[in-house]
Amino acid sequence: MKKQQHPKGWNEIKTNDSWAIFKIMGEFVNGFEKMSRIGPCVSIFGSARTKPNTKYYKLTENIAKKIVEAGYGIITGGGPGIMEAGNKGAHLAGGISVGLNIELPFEQHDNPYIDSNKNLDFDYFFVRKVMFVKYSQGFVVMPGGFGTLDELFEAMTLIQTKKIEKFPIIMVGTSFWIGVIDWIKGTLLEKFENINATDLDLIHLVDTEDEVIEILDSFYKQHGSRINF
Repeated sequence: MKKQQHPKGWNEIKTNDSWAIFKIMGEFVNGFEKMSRIGPCVSIFGSARTKPNTKYYKLTENIAKKIVEAGYGIITGGGPGIMEAGNKGAHLAGGISVGLNIELPFEQHDNPYIDSNKNLDFDYFFVRKVMFVKYSQGFVVMPGGFGTLDELFEAMTLIQTKKIEKFPIIMVGTSFWIGVIDWIKGTLLEKFENINATDLDLIHLVDTEDEVIEILDSFYKQHGSRINF
């Protein structure tokens, strides 16, 4: 029988994959050790491209301030735009300001409002997303792009499938998100029946910082804060 021929460099690829396990483990261990000390926080997601003089940047800053005043810290992706606004609001309110940075070929750089001892760097998106979900008491989802949608639907999927405990997912900006909500209701639910009506209870659509706080307060009057899995 003729011996199967693998492409050149195949064994080297397999070896590199094996060694990558240690790098992944290192990111998890470092993240768990640092994040476990920070206390209850709320994650804020949104576009890195949002400019400081825009409506949603200023709204995010105000939301972060209110969340800190309510007794939570703030976690963001650590970059510019909405992430910067979230960390800035936390910083100005004297609260915990965490940044979970990811190495990207464009856009991403640390913003100056992250606490110096709470600035974590990641190479792997999936490790970073575990940190967001595990140590957040809620998600505040501002207008954003693919990354924001990824984080939103990942959280919804994990809660829907009961892989993690339920926590508030708050989408801010009716004019931005209404198309997504209408598609979920009209297409996923009514036309194709790919979700249950109760799955819509996972999300809240609001426009103001006060509404964000009302949802968080209402939820945690019934549930104490905890690690999510």
